Amino acid sequence: MNATRKADKKARGVPLHNGLGYSVRRALENYFKDLDGHDARNLYDLVISQVEKPVFEIVLRQSRGNLTKASQMLGMNRATLRTRLRKYGLE
Repeated sequence: MNATRKADKKARGVPLHNGLGYSVRRALENYFKDLDGHDARNLYDLVISQVEKPVFEIVLRQSRGNLTKASQMLGMNRATLRTRLRKYGLE
């Protein structure tokens, strides 16, 4: 789909089925359905922990393990990246 058609769909409120935001939205909607009326707790931390590790795994693969390149791709300091990789056992 070209950029003009995507912008037109977005302006009309048509979901872009291949966008990351769309996937996150669907996952959260399913999460709330699964809660079956129970209260959500610590939702922000849950989402970040579920998303962060796969982001690092994919970026490391794309950068072929080059932490400098990976940190540039992520827009984060290399030391911060190393800390986060240790958190998830990806060092």
